[in-house]
Amino acid sequence: MTASPAAPAVHTAAEPLYSGADWDFDTLRRVHAAVEEIALDELGLDVYPNQIEVITTEQMLDAYSSSALPLLYKHWSFGKHFAQHEMLYRKGMRGLAYEIVINSSPCISYVMEENSATMQTLVIAHAAFGHNHFFKNNYLFRQWTDAESILDYLAFAQSYIADCEERYGSLPVERLLDSAHALNSQGVFRYPRKKTPDLRSEQIRALERQEHQERMFNDLWRTVPQAAPKAPDEAAREEERRRSLLQLPQENVLYFLEKTAPNLQNWQREILRIVRNIAQYFYPQRQTKVMNEGCATFVHHTIMTRLHERGLITDGAYLEFLQSHTNVVFQPEFDDPRYSGINPYALGFAMMKDIERVCLDPTDEDRQWFPDIAGCGEPMAVLRDCWANYRDESFVLQFLGPQVMRDLHLFEIEDDADEPMLSVEAIHNERGYRRVREMLARQYDIAWVEPDIQVVDVDLAGNRRLMLQHRVVNGILLDESDAKAVLRHLANLWGYDVALQEVDAVTGMVMKDHEAVPRRRFA
Repeated sequence: MTASPAAPAVHTAAEPLYSGADWDFDTLRRVHAAVEEIALDELGLDVYPNQIEVITTEQMLDAYSSSALPLLYKHWSFGKHFAQHEMLYRKGMRGLAYEIVINSSPCISYVMEENSATMQTLVIAHAAFGHNHFFKNNYLFRQWTDAESILDYLAFAQSYIADCEERYGSLPVERLLDSAHALNSQGVFRYPRKKTPDLRSEQIRALERQEHQERMFNDLWRTVPQAAPKAPDEAAREEERRRSLLQLPQENVLYFLEKTAPNLQNWQREILRIVRNIAQYFYPQRQTKVMNEGCATFVHHTIMTRLHERGLITDGAYLEFLQSHTNVVFQPEFDDPRYSGINPYALGFAMMKDIERVCLDPTDEDRQWFPDIAGCGEPMAVLRDCWANYRDESFVLQFLGPQVMRDLHLFEIEDDADEPMLSVEAIHNERGYRRVREMLARQYDIAWVEPDIQVVDVDLAGNRRLMLQHRVVNGILLDESDAKAVLRHLANLWGYDVALQEVDAVTGMVMKDHEAVPRRRFA
């Protein structure tokens, strides 16, 4: 079922938009219009057109299983995830989200049909305007994603892989996807490159890309060094040309395989491209969880409060909203059995409310920490700038203030494996605040959170072994079993042996070696 957001004139009478928990599509239209007026006119949000989809419990579970994308190719892992989520839900061991939102234009918001009228109002404010604004304006999403074309690209990907299953068999396609999915985390570019073309053109460009890849592939393997000795300067030029053709070192392993794996057919290279394009689509979300959820939570809290102040929702509805909101931003203490880290909703919302306070009613401490915004009187302008120009790590490093650290009881401990006791390294004083802010920001720095693994060389003249390197930070090595499993998938795709060295990022010392050989060929 689809509820069109195209609505009649904004509800202006001083009476509630709805009464009780029941709702219909007319209710959703009135709610959307009232929320939109506050979001655009008062908060100054800039959003994609909205498309609101009302879905069932089973459809929500299905969305969970396929990364919440409205269109996606078939794979056995999606069914496995569906069965797992359904089992936990039926046994009462987990709940379901009130909504899921898609970074696309139009922005698609899935809302549960069992939500009450108040919860539908809340999720429209949260997803259709909070997340929507963040998706459209944050620099990472603008840089890495193509909201205008992602739905068309997903339709192309679904059709292309279904066609491959018909032509080459479902088992070869399934095995290829297994290996590609295993390398998902190493299938993204972490630094800006040339702007990605319009994804709508992918189907047209597939044939052109195939011809180009064949030329590059032939050129690469034509330059395999021969047995005859060469002069040093000629050998150096050959080596430089070889590394240039291979684009070494290469951080995007799936991209490297797509372009240079010697045994893959063209349709297999295109599937690798599909998997890595979808992985790249999710890349900004891994860096903006605190900001994205904080933005949406701040927006829904502000809009629901304004609706209540205008008499458009009742006291009872506002209390229902506050109960749900409080659960969302609840942060268990470190010694609470429910503690599982910093709640991104809690931290993001607390920081954004603190920015609002600093802009409107600063203390002397605030003026010292935030001289550029303290007392400026324009909290929404500051917040819109934050939402557009920061990611989690830089946002925390720039805007986490002493008041939030005190409210959330943040402190730093050192957990040294060689010491029997934990050591408290930073408390609530001037030096401690800055240390806590720095260390918390580092937890959201993707360079610290995700392993830096790059293709560094290929033995073209010998056994064609593919060589990778993991730059180890803080002495944290890869999990042995995971490394072996992923390297086996990598070896299968490459078609020859692969070797991975774990090297200390500071000293350059080799800390561990891994090797794998192919068990099947995708030929």
